[in-house]
Amino acid sequence: MALKAKATQEFVPIKEVRDGVVVLKDGGLRAVLMASSINLSLKSADEQEAILLQFQNFLNSLDFSTQIVIQSRRLDIRPYLLLLENRLKEQLEPLLKVQTKEYMDFIRGFTEQVNIMTKSFFIVVPYTATTLKSGNPLGGMLPSFGGGKTEQKKDASLEFEEKRSQLDQRVSVIIQGLQRVGVRATQLGTEEVIELFYKTFNPGDISQGIKLQ
Repeated sequence: MALKAKATQEFVPIKEVRDGVVVLKDGGLRAVLMASSINLSLKSADEQEAILLQFQNFLNSLDFSTQIVIQSRRLDIRPYLLLLENRLKEQLEPLLKVQTKEYMDFIRGFTEQVNIMTKSFFIVVPYTATTLKSGNPLGGMLPSFGGGKTEQKKDASLEFEEKRSQLDQRVSVIIQGLQRVGVRATQLGTEEVIELFYKTFNPGDISQGIKLQ
Protein backbone atom coordinates (compact mmCIF):
# COMPACT_ATOMS: atom_id res chain seq x y z
CA MET A 1 0.00 0.00 0.00
CA ALA A 2 1.47 3.32 -1.11
CA LEU A 3 2.03 5.93 1.57
CA LYS A 4 0.20 9.19 1.08
CA ALA A 5 2.57 12.13 0.72
CA LYS A 6 2.16 14.77 3.37
CA ALA A 7 1.61 18.38 2.44
CA THR A 8 4.40 20.85 3.16
CA GLN A 9 2.12 22.75 5.53
CA GLU A 10 2.16 19.79 7.91
CA PHE A 11 5.88 20.29 8.50
CA VAL A 12 5.66 24.07 8.99
CA PRO A 13 4.83 25.07 12.60
CA ILE A 14 2.83 28.10 11.45
CA LYS A 15 -0.89 28.28 12.14
CA GLU A 16 -1.59 31.67 10.55
CA VAL A 17 -0.23 35.14 9.89
CA ARG A 18 -2.41 37.68 11.68
CA ASP A 19 -1.90 41.43 11.50
CA GLY A 20 1.73 40.91 10.54
CA VAL A 21 2.32 38.49 13.42
CA VAL A 22 3.19 34.85 12.84
CA VAL A 23 1.04 32.63 15.05
CA LEU A 24 2.57 29.21 15.68
CA LYS A 25 0.64 26.01 16.21
CA ASP A 26 1.82 25.89 19.83
CA GLY A 27 0.39 29.37 20.49
CA GLY A 28 3.68 31.25 20.31
CA LEU A 29 4.01 34.50 18.38
CA ARG A 30 6.78 35.70 16.10
CA ALA A 31 7.41 39.14 14.61
CA VAL A 32 9.74 39.47 11.63
CA LEU A 33 11.82 42.63 11.19
CA MET A 34 13.76 43.59 8.10
CA ALA A 35 17.00 45.42 8.84
CA SER A 36 19.35 47.54 6.80
CA SER A 37 23.08 46.86 6.63
CA ILE A 38 26.28 48.74 7.41
CA ASN A 39 29.34 48.59 5.17
CA LEU A 40 32.10 48.40 7.77
CA SER A 41 34.80 48.45 5.08
CA LEU A 42 33.93 52.11 4.39
CA LYS A 43 34.37 53.04 8.06
CA SER A 44 37.56 53.98 9.83
CA ALA A 45 39.10 51.62 12.36
CA ASP A 46 37.73 53.69 15.25
CA GLU A 47 34.25 53.75 13.72
CA GLN A 48 34.30 49.99 13.18
CA GLU A 49 35.30 49.38 16.78
CA ALA A 50 32.59 51.73 18.06
CA ILE A 51 29.88 50.05 15.94
CA LEU A 52 30.91 46.55 17.01
CA LEU A 53 31.04 47.59 20.67
CA GLN A 54 27.59 49.18 20.44
CA PHE A 55 26.20 46.06 18.77
CA GLN A 56 27.74 43.88 21.49
CA ASN A 57 26.13 46.05 24.17
CA PHE A 58 22.81 45.81 22.37
CA LEU A 59 22.93 42.00 22.31
CA ASN A 60 23.97 41.81 25.95
CA SER A 61 21.06 44.05 26.96
CA LEU A 62 18.42 41.65 25.60
CA ASP A 63 16.65 39.41 28.11
CA PHE A 64 15.01 37.29 25.42
CA SER A 65 16.30 35.26 22.49
CA THR A 66 16.25 36.53 18.91
CA GLN A 67 17.15 34.99 15.58
CA ILE A 68 19.09 36.77 12.84
CA VAL A 69 18.47 35.41 9.35
CA ILE A 70 20.46 36.37 6.25
CA GLN A 71 19.08 35.48 2.84
CA SER A 72 21.21 35.61 -0.30
CA ARG A 73 19.40 35.61 -3.62
CA ARG A 74 20.35 36.15 -7.22
CA LEU A 75 19.24 39.58 -8.39
CA ASP A 76 16.43 39.44 -10.93
CA ILE A 77 17.40 41.94 -13.62
CA ARG A 78 14.33 41.34 -15.78
CA PRO A 79 12.20 44.23 -14.42
CA TYR A 80 15.07 46.64 -15.08
CA LEU A 81 15.53 45.36 -18.62
CA LEU A 82 11.80 45.66 -19.23
CA LEU A 83 11.96 49.28 -18.10
CA LEU A 84 14.82 49.92 -20.53
CA GLU A 85 12.91 48.27 -23.36
CA ASN A 86 9.93 50.54 -22.77
CA ARG A 87 12.17 53.58 -22.80
CA LEU A 88 13.85 52.31 -25.95
CA LYS A 89 10.48 52.21 -27.72
CA GLU A 90 9.71 55.76 -26.61
CA GLN A 91 13.15 57.10 -27.54
CA LEU A 92 13.12 59.30 -30.66
CA GLU A 93 16.75 60.35 -30.75
CA PRO A 94 18.67 57.83 -32.96
CA LEU A 95 21.96 58.14 -31.04
CA LEU A 96 20.30 57.64 -27.65
CA LYS A 97 18.38 54.71 -29.09
CA VAL A 98 21.63 53.02 -30.13
CA GLN A 99 23.29 53.75 -26.78
CA THR A 100 20.31 52.35 -24.85
CA LYS A 101 20.37 49.19 -26.97
CA GLU A 102 24.11 48.73 -26.38
CA TYR A 103 23.64 49.30 -22.65
CA MET A 104 20.92 46.65 -22.53
CA ASP A 105 23.17 44.17 -24.34
CA PHE A 106 25.95 44.92 -21.86
CA ILE A 107 23.66 44.34 -18.87
CA ARG A 108 22.41 41.03 -20.30
CA GLY A 109 25.93 39.78 -21.05
CA PHE A 110 27.31 40.87 -17.68
CA THR A 111 24.54 39.24 -15.65
CA GLU A 112 24.90 36.01 -17.63
CA GLN A 113 28.60 35.79 -16.75
CA VAL A 114 28.41 37.03 -13.15
CA ASN A 115 25.84 36.11 -10.51
CA ILE A 116 24.83 39.36 -8.86
CA MET A 117 23.58 38.52 -5.40
CA THR A 118 21.45 40.54 -3.01
CA LYS A 119 21.43 40.04 0.74
CA SER A 120 18.43 40.60 2.99
CA PHE A 121 18.68 40.74 6.78
CA PHE A 122 15.80 39.65 9.00
CA ILE A 123 15.37 39.49 12.77
CA VAL A 124 12.81 37.13 14.26
CA VAL A 125 11.42 38.33 17.58
CA PRO A 126 9.67 35.61 19.63
CA TYR A 127 7.13 35.63 22.41
CA THR A 128 5.67 32.56 24.09
CA ALA A 129 3.34 33.09 27.03
CA THR A 130 3.75 30.96 30.15
CA THR A 131 0.72 28.73 30.44
CA LEU A 132 -0.70 28.41 33.94
CA LYS A 133 -2.61 25.29 34.86
CA SER A 134 -6.21 25.62 35.92
CA GLY A 135 -7.01 25.55 39.62
CA ASN A 136 -9.65 22.90 39.06
CA PRO A 137 -8.79 20.04 41.46
CA LEU A 138 -10.12 17.56 38.92
CA GLY A 139 -7.49 18.67 36.44
CA GLY A 140 -9.92 20.21 33.97
CA MET A 141 -11.93 17.01 33.53
CA LEU A 142 -15.24 18.80 34.09
CA PRO A 143 -16.55 20.98 31.23
CA SER A 144 -16.79 24.72 31.76
CA PHE A 145 -20.22 26.29 31.91
CA GLY A 146 -20.98 29.61 30.27
CA GLY A 147 -20.68 31.38 26.96
CA GLY A 148 -19.72 28.44 24.75
CA LYS A 149 -18.04 29.11 21.39
CA THR A 150 -18.74 32.86 21.43
CA GLU A 151 -17.08 33.25 24.82
CA GLN A 152 -14.15 31.08 23.75
CA LYS A 153 -13.69 33.21 20.65
CA LYS A 154 -13.61 36.36 22.77
CA ASP A 155 -11.13 34.77 25.16
CA ALA A 156 -8.89 33.71 22.25
CA SER A 157 -8.98 37.20 20.76
CA LEU A 158 -8.18 38.78 24.13
CA GLU A 159 -5.34 36.33 24.70
CA PHE A 160 -3.90 37.17 21.28
CA GLU A 161 -3.98 40.90 21.97
CA GLU A 162 -2.32 40.43 25.37
CA LYS A 163 0.48 38.34 23.88
CA ARG A 164 0.83 40.72 20.96
CA SER A 165 1.26 43.62 23.37
CA GLN A 166 4.20 41.81 24.97
CA LEU A 167 5.61 41.03 21.53
CA ASP A 168 5.30 44.68 20.44
CA GLN A 169 7.35 45.72 23.46
CA ARG A 170 10.12 43.37 22.40
CA VAL A 171 9.95 44.65 18.83
CA SER A 172 10.37 48.22 20.10
CA VAL A 173 13.42 47.18 22.13
CA ILE A 174 15.01 45.63 19.03
CA ILE A 175 14.27 48.60 16.77
CA GLN A 176 15.57 51.16 19.27
CA GLY A 177 18.66 49.10 20.01
CA LEU A 178 19.52 48.76 16.32
CA GLN A 179 18.99 52.49 15.78
CA ARG A 180 21.77 53.19 18.26
CA VAL A 181 24.03 50.98 16.14
CA GLY A 182 23.02 52.81 12.96
CA VAL A 183 20.81 50.06 11.55
CA ARG A 184 17.24 50.78 10.43
CA ALA A 185 14.65 48.10 11.06
CA THR A 186 10.95 47.82 10.27
CA GLN A 187 8.38 45.15 11.04
CA LEU A 188 6.96 43.26 8.08
CA GLY A 189 3.24 43.30 7.42
CA THR A 190 1.03 40.31 6.70
CA GLU A 191 1.58 40.24 2.93
CA GLU A 192 5.33 40.78 3.33
CA VAL A 193 5.61 37.93 5.84
CA ILE A 194 3.67 35.60 3.54
CA GLU A 195 5.89 36.61 0.62
CA LEU A 196 8.99 35.96 2.72
CA PHE A 197 7.89 32.45 3.69
CA TYR A 198 6.76 31.67 0.14
CA LYS A 199 10.17 32.55 -1.28
CA THR A 200 11.90 30.71 1.56
CA PHE A 201 10.10 27.48 0.67
CA ASN A 202 10.29 28.18 -3.08
CA PRO A 203 13.95 29.09 -3.65
CA GLY A 204 13.57 28.69 -7.41
CA ASP A 205 11.63 31.95 -7.54
CA ILE A 206 14.28 34.62 -8.14
CA SER A 207 11.94 37.59 -8.38
CA GLN A 208 12.85 40.62 -6.35
CA GLY A 209 11.98 40.51 -2.70
CA ILE A 210 10.84 42.85 0.01
CA LYS A 211 12.10 46.40 0.09
CA LEU A 212 13.03 48.17 3.31
CA GLN A 213 10.96 51.35 3.58
